[in-house]
Amino acid sequence: MLVEKLKDYKVILASQSPRRKKLLKDLGLNFEILPVDVDESYPSHLKAQEIALYLSQLKANAFDFDKLCENCLIITADTIVWQDEQVLPKPKNEEDAILILNLLSGKSHEVITGVTIRTKEKMHSFYSNTKVYFKHLSAEEIEYYIANYQPFDKAGAYGIQEWIGYIGIEKIEGSYFNVVGLPVQRLYSELLKFL
Repeated sequence: MLVEKLKDYKVILASQSPRRKKLLKDLGLNFEILPVDVDESYPSHLKAQEIALYLSQLKANAFDFDKLCENCLIITADTIVWQDEQVLPKPKNEEDAILILNLLSGKSHEVITGVTIRTKEKMHSFYSNTKVYFKHLSAEEIEYYIANYQPFDKAGAYGIQEWIGYIGIEKIEGSYFNVVGLPVQRLYSELLKFL
């Protein structure tokens, strides 16, 4: 069991995301939150999962293990929304959110999360990819969602676990929890292999 294998480690989740915190807690793990502040820009030649992996590794490498405990195990993650060969970012404001949701409306996109697990001795990264299909969203639906749910902290301007996910998403291919923000089933498997 993973909980047993992790008993000698101090697990740190390097994220301020309340969704990632809940998902990791629901895995039954004890952990601390220690967000890391990094410049999340990336080389322009990177595509899709390369971006998510690069950013999760960037966050993991920002930790100075000389200042951390010997038995610390860091988990970092970065989720991107990828459509038509570009990243759809977190919206800066309401206008931005409307624009992004209109791009997603009636089309499919990919949600890609890069995850890095790091201890003092080693580091391992992986990614999870989920294809999401949206129905055509009306202007009223988009405006209602933004006004009531304020999705400004979310890649792609939406949360699958919120109202818009209930009414707008026709189907997904891949992990639901990946779209929420952390592919927990894959993380569980990768941690078992890592330890």
